[in-house]
Amino acid sequence: MNLRKRQRPHVEVHTSALNDIMFFLLLFFLLASAVVNPNVVKLFLPRSSSGQASPQKTINVSITKDLQYFVEKEQVPFAGLEQKIATFQQANPDLTVILYADNSIAIQNVVSLTDIANKLKIKLVLATEPQK
Repeated sequence: MNLRKRQRPHVEVHTSALNDIMFFLLLFFLLASAVVNPNVVKLFLPRSSSGQASPQKTINVSITKDLQYFVEKEQVPFAGLEQKIATFQQANPDLTVILYADNSIAIQNVVSLTDIANKLKIKLVLATEPQK
């Protein structure tokens, strides 16, 4: 009867290769997440063979600090603003107005343009800059 303890061999796991792989995976996902736009919601939309997507038309309306109004980079007086937007609406009934207003103008000028959009039953979106 052999009562001596059996010597077990020394076992080592070399993880240096695994560390390299993990580092490259971490670097890949870090770079990939920096490129992806975080403000996008990913949706899988239903498919239809009979329906077709109608692209939504948008126009840009800008108000400068000197209270000059521009519709698609064309200067328009405030009195002719409603007529100019209405001509765009006739071409596309699903019109959306993106309003670029200088941050130093009075809120009344923005509200006046909002009233025009409500009167024409057009969607209005106020463009902003992200905070730093």
